[in-house]
Amino acid sequence: MTGRERLLQRIFSGRSDAGIRFDELRGLLRNMGFAERIKGSHHTFRKQGMVGKINLQRDGSNAKPYQVRQIRKVIRESGLDGGS
Repeated sequence: MTGRERLLQRIFSGRSDAGIRFDELRGLLRNMGFAERIKGSHHTFRKQGMVGKINLQRDGSNAKPYQVRQIRKVIRESGLDGGS
C-alpha cells in the first residue's frame, strides 16, 4: 500500500480528522491534479472541471479537522476516490 493510499484510507475512515498532517494533505491534493495558490496562510486549491475551490490552513503541523471533512466530501462527490 502506497503512502497516498494510506492517507486516503485515514481520510475516508473519518476517525483521525484532527491528526492529518497539513503537508501530507497538501501533497495529496497536488498529486490529484489540483493547482495550488498561496496567499498568506491560505492555501487555495482548484481543479479544472470542478466548481469551487478548497481552502486549507495549518493548525500547527496538522490540517484543520473541518477542512479534512470538506476534502473528504469533495473527493467522494467528484469521483476522485476511485470508487472507495
